[in-house]
Order: sequence, then structure tokens, then C-alpha cells
Amino acid sequence: MSKARVAIIGAGISGLSTGHFLKNRYDVTLYEKESVPGGLIRCDNTRGLFHLCGGHVFNSKRQDVLDWFWSHFDRDKEFVKAERNSVVFLNDQQHIPYPIENHMYLADEETQRRFINDMISISKEEDCQPQNFEEFLRHRFGETLYQLYFNPYNKKVWRRPLNTVPLSWLEGKLPMPTVEEMIFNNMNHVEEKQFVHSTFWYAKQQGSQFIASRLAKGLNIKFCKNIDLIRYNGEQWEVEGEKYDKLVFCGNIKEMVRIISGVDMEFFSKDVEKLEFHGTTSVFCEIDHNPYSWIYMPSSAHESHRIICTGNFSPSNNPGNTMTGTIEFTDELSKEEIEDNLKRIPLHPKYIKHQFNPYTYPIQDKNTKQLISQIKSYLKPYHFYFTGRFADWEYYNMDVAIGAAMDLCKTI
Repeated sequence: MSKARVAIIGAGISGLSTGHFLKNRYDVTLYEKESVPGGLIRCDNTRGLFHLCGGHVFNSKRQDVLDWFWSHFDRDKEFVKAERNSVVFLNDQQHIPYPIENHMYLADEETQRRFINDMISISKEEDCQPQNFEEFLRHRFGETLYQLYFNPYNKKVWRRPLNTVPLSWLEGKLPMPTVEEMIFNNMNHVEEKQFVHSTFWYAKQQGSQFIASRLAKGLNIKFCKNIDLIRYNGEQWEVEGEKYDKLVFCGNIKEMVRIISGVDMEFFSKDVEKLEFHGTTSVFCEIDHNPYSWIYMPSSAHESHRIICTGNFSPSNNPGNTMTGTIEFTDELSKEEIEDNLKRIPLHPKYIKHQFNPYTYPIQDKNTKQLISQIKSYLKPYHFYFTGRFADWEYYNMDVAIGAAMDLCKTI
């Protein structure tokens, strides 16, 4: 008896993972609009390794994700393990290790005293239930750190008032130190090792593109297929003239709602269209040699919010004796605007190339999770499923995207 057929739209990390989780039970075909796999984790080798969107590394708190991932790779031979060495560049002279709340003993005396007073005030407050991102940051870290770092940095990233950002969107993505922990960490110079990527694994060659290319092996992927119609004929889904019993969409939910035919999506279309997001201009540069992995920049002197020092992730990422990195800006900048900003950014960046990705940061409001859940429930009887950063409208890292695909495939 032949296997039921499943189509997967998108060969990013979510689509590739889904393909592997389903291939033993189903006849699986993936459709990918680009000529190579990877989606947001794709890389380009241009005078060094350019991560086209972000700087993707791997680790996970989930043992099942770790076990599955390492079943596809030789960890010791193909990857390097690194300690996250991140820093906040408050200005040209003042660099404080990340997370900044653990290292306030390195700040000037006045800032230290204000921070101490904040900790005392917070400890005296009655139980507070913050309603949004701004309230959370102020209550958790105090006004000094809020004004010094958290507010200017996050406004650069999200380009919106922080009191409009719901906490539900950031669940599991925020540090949650208590006052006692912050004081203890400062007194004892404790480094934060609790968040998942405090140590990480990175491919020795080709970065996250190596991961995508390896996971693409053994899968039936049709490249250069920009799917603009998915039609339900009452029994099966039709894609590019082929019929499938089930379909998993791993692209953008805004496109998904538009291209589905044969199932009425009109009820959801307006709410999906309203979903907010930001893009990222990733600028590949030659930069000064430095010891860091990520550099966070709240400074108002320029528009960039961080430098990802991918040249430090693996020696193979750099050509010759140079050091490379990716400087990120929220939303689209012209080359002229980029070069003007580079003059004011630390580490003397020299422009090599840039890429604008219109969709990188999904933004939720208080109704987003419910909307996504409703659409999933509505489509499930039609054997239509979806997962991925912009399908689920969640700010997934690579490991979380794998875990979400794993959980979904258990239900298919």
C-alpha cells in the first residue's frame, strides 16, 4: 500500500525539520522558492561568510531536540563549541559585559549608586503584575538600567513604544533575575549561564548554511518554486498540479491566507493582514579584531542595534587575516544611509555587502496567539497544518523552530 502524500511549503529550518519528522510515515515533497535551502538561516560566501539574516547558532534546552539534531551531524568533527562572549557598548569608552544587570559593578560610581537604590526600591514594592514590556523592564531592572540600556536598545529593535508590547509575546525570551540574584551576581562577579545560548555550537565550515544543506539531503525538494496557489478540491490539496493528502505550510501566514483556495479564509484575512512585523537590513562588514560574539548598542549616535561578530564563530568565516561581522538595522536602509551610519559605529566597519529581509521580527499583540490558534483549529479538519517563525508568528530561534515542528508532527 502506497504512503499518503504530504506537501511542505518552505525549506527553511522548520520545513526541513518537518520533512525529516514525516518522511518515514509519508511520501513527502518540499517546495522552496529559493535555489538553496535554509530560509532565514541561509548564508552567502562573499569575502567571508555572510549570514543573510542574523547569526544563527545552535543549542537547546530540549533533550529531544538535541538528540535529533546530533543524529544528523558529527558534533566533534563538524562543529566548534563556544562560550557566548557578549557585551553592551554604552559608548566608545564604556563597555559592559552582557547581561548588563550582572555587571553594574563595572559602571561609574554614580550609576552604581542609582542602581543600588533601584534594587532597594524594587525589593520594597508589593507584588507587581506588569501588563506590558515597558512595565516589566522598569519593575524588574529599575529605572537606571531602563534608561541606560533597556529602553533605548529595545526601541531601536522594535521601533514602537514598549508599553504596546505584550508580555505574552516575550514569554521564555526574557531574563528573569530577582533582586537578590542581581545583587549576588554583582557582588560575586557571576556570569550568566542560564539562557540557552550562553554556550553554543557552530559549524566549522559554512555556518548555518551547512546545517540547512545537510538537512536537505535525503529530502525531495523542488527548488525555485514560488507557490502562489494551494487549492483544496474537497478531498486533497493541489500544489503545482500534484495532489497531496496533507499539507504543512512553513512560510508566511500572510501569504498562506492569500493563496489558499477551496477553503474559505475570509473570516481570518483582515486580522492576519493587520499582523505587525519588522524587517532587518543586515550589513556584512570587515571590522576590527575583537573578542566578542554579540555587541549590543543602545547608543543614539547611529541606528544600528547590534553587531554579530560571526568572524569569531569560526576561523573559516574570515578571508585572510581580516575579521568580519554583520551589523543589523531594523527595517530598510539605503546603501547611502548604511555608509553614513557606519562612520559612527564602533570597530571601524568597512562595507562589503548588505541584504534587506522584509520579514524578520514578528510582532504580537494581546490577540495574536488566539488568532493563530483559531486558524490552526479551523484548518486541521482539512489536513492543513503550519509551523515556523512567520507561520506561527513567533520569534523562534533555530532550536525552538525545530522543537515546534517536532511537536506538530506528532499530531499529523
